[in-house]
Amino acid sequence: MSTDADALATSGDAEYDYEQLGLVAGLEIHQQLDTETKLFCGCPTELREPEAADRRFNRRLHPTRSELGELDEAAVEESRVDREFVYLAYDTTCLVEEDDEPPRRVDEEALTVGLEIAELLGTTPVDRAHVMRKIVVDGSNTTGFQRTMLLASNGVVETGEGPVGIEDLMLEEESAQRVAETDHGVRYSLDRLGVPLVEIGTDPDIRSPVQARETAERIGMLLRSTGSVKRGLGTIRQDVNVSIAEGARVEIKGVQSLDDIDDIVRNEVRRQATLVEIADRLEERDAAVGELREVTELFAGTDSAVIESALAEGGTVRAVRLAGFDGLVGRELLPDRRLGTELADHAKRHGAGGIFHTDELPAYGITEGELAAVREQLPPDERSRPSSSALERRSTACLRRPAARTRTAPPSTCGRCPAPRGCTPRRTCPPSSPTPRQSRPRSF
Repeated sequence: MSTDADALATSGDAEYDYEQLGLVAGLEIHQQLDTETKLFCGCPTELREPEAADRRFNRRLHPTRSELGELDEAAVEESRVDREFVYLAYDTTCLVEEDDEPPRRVDEEALTVGLEIAELLGTTPVDRAHVMRKIVVDGSNTTGFQRTMLLASNGVVETGEGPVGIEDLMLEEESAQRVAETDHGVRYSLDRLGVPLVEIGTDPDIRSPVQARETAERIGMLLRSTGSVKRGLGTIRQDVNVSIAEGARVEIKGVQSLDDIDDIVRNEVRRQATLVEIADRLEERDAAVGELREVTELFAGTDSAVIESALAEGGTVRAVRLAGFDGLVGRELLPDRRLGTELADHAKRHGAGGIFHTDELPAYGITEGELAAVREQLPPDERSRPSSSALERRSTACLRRPAARTRTAPPSTCGRCPAPRGCTPRRTCPPSSPTPRQSRPRSF
């Protein structure tokens, strides 16, 4: 086991030695602005109930190369999941949200509020704000990208454990609201798409869970002091970036409650430290990941209701040898979350119905005889070549130290947006009349 892994607390309730582990954290705070209209059109910023939708349409999205000819890794990973997106439109949304009409000029009210926030954070505004595009192919934006612009940078907030730098302040459009999962993809609502949003990114100056929470509380107080931000569940979200010295930067997205931030940092430190320990143990064992093989015929007449149901629907059973993983797949990373859970989540995301691992078998109707038959089908010394199998890729990643990734916050921190207020019916937006731009302070 590595020296850093020795910094793990002996008690589940005790704090870690965060300095020894090399904890580094940062925040991205997303706050909706309480403006009359959306950022790039004249539609109201009110939310609607999905039942009020008067039309819907479908889209499929795929990543495209940037101006430099590069593909975003996160977008490529997202595109591996074959999904269709359904969008609900209303009499309060227009063709801009549907990406069937060009965007209007940037909303002046949103710009004014954004610059007020920039001053409160002690940042330096830019001379001119340029609208950029961030590739997004998870369906949350009909265009396949999010429009965003840099307003200011180089600020600071003070905490009890020292200053935390503000790297940048962005003004951008809110994403569409996720309504439901479908058999073929995801259903989104366009009422939220385009609501003005500020994104505040801190420098990686945070060194403890308590400091992470205090930083978020301080920024939240400054935002509310403007009187121009929306309030209620779903109007502010925090993305928490966490890494330790032998781990990697992991982004936990969509934290909606300040009360959860310190626990989320603690849990991610625990998760990464445990994965480092597992990687060390696998290295000691000279562990290896074999190739995925179909073993459906071995389960003909099985007593496992789960497998029987999958086969009845035309499914197959596949197996892979994880040599040296004995006793580790069931290792707990977080409360009620084990390494096997991470493998299962990754496999399900790419189309698998679920996984069983031998740390928990025989069980679930799977017999010792069936396990023995599967083992005979898998060569004992096989090591996989580069593979497109999601399960093989994630299992092979366990042989290395934790990798950079993005994941959503635990379900306990998620919730629906507040109920909508009254809306003014509008299907299309009138052209915006040009208005003089306010002069901008000098650039940084």
